[in-house]
Amino acid sequence: MREAKLFRNNRSQAVRIPAEFEFSGSSVLIRKDGTRLIIEPQPKPNLTDLLKSFAPLDAEDEFPEDIDGTLLPLAPIDL
Repeated sequence: MREAKLFRNNRSQAVRIPAEFEFSGSSVLIRKDGTRLIIEPQPKPNLTDLLKSFAPLDAEDEFPEDIDGTLLPLAPIDL
C-alpha cells in the first residue's frame, strides 16, 4: 500500500498514481464500492464484441470493388 497525491485538474479531482501501479492504455474503469474507489484496467475487446458493434449490412449494399475494379466475390466458392 502506498500513499497517492490528490490534485485538481480543471473541475475534476485527479489521483497521481505511483509508477509501480501504472496502467497501460489510455483509459480505465472506475467504480465506487461503499467508501472505496476501485480503478481497474479497461478490458481488451474480444472478436465477438467487435463483430457485435458493426452495423448490419443492408441487402442493397454492394460488395466493395477489388483493386482492379471488379466486384467481389468473383465466383461462388465450394468449401
